[in-house]
Parts: sequence; structure tokens; C-alpha cells
Amino acid sequence: MVTSSFLLLCYAGENNNWGNTMKKIKHEAQLLKKALQIGEQYAAKRGFATFDEGTSNKVKIECIYRLLVEDKVLTPLATDKEDGPNMKHKLVLWIHKQLPDNHPLLQD
Repeated sequence: MVTSSFLLLCYAGENNNWGNTMKKIKHEAQLLKKALQIGEQYAAKRGFATFDEGTSNKVKIECIYRLLVEDKVLTPLATDKEDGPNMKHKLVLWIHKQLPDNHPLLQD
């Protein structure tokens, strides 16, 4: 179950314009999956409850993005750029930098 303070963090600046398109990154889907996995572990270490089984990726992306921004792990997007695709892209770039160079997802 997600705590109420975590959900408040997620929806504090809600601007859900999820329809923008963005240039694809190689292995983006797998990198996003890894970012969500690591992001959930990070949130758990910070004392937040895990997401429910039925929580959508859309909600997970926004919650993890906002937590990482609040903790100054990520540089925040400009307010007018704070939408689903940009948050997803930011998480993919974040995990890309965290993984070792020889990780299979970073190989061509």
C-alpha cells in the first residue's frame, strides 16, 4: 500500500499531459522497467510502502520521479515540461547513468 504522503508527493504538481512523443532510447522499455524496480527499492529504503499490485506504471513513474526530485537525486523538469513522457525519459536517463558500463541493457 502506498502511504498518503507518498501519493501527495506524486500529485502535488499534477500536470498529466501524457500524449507527447519523444525520441526513443535503445532498450527504453527495459531501462524503464529497471528504473521502476530500483526506484521502488529506493522508496522502500526511505520508509515508503510498496505499490499495490494493481498500481499502473503511469502512477509509479510520477511517484518515483517526484521522490527522486524531492531528494535531489534528479534535477526537476521545467514546470511546463512536467508530463508523463518527460518524467519517463528522465527516469530512463537516470537509470542509464546508474548502471555499470558493461550492463546488458547498455550494450548495442
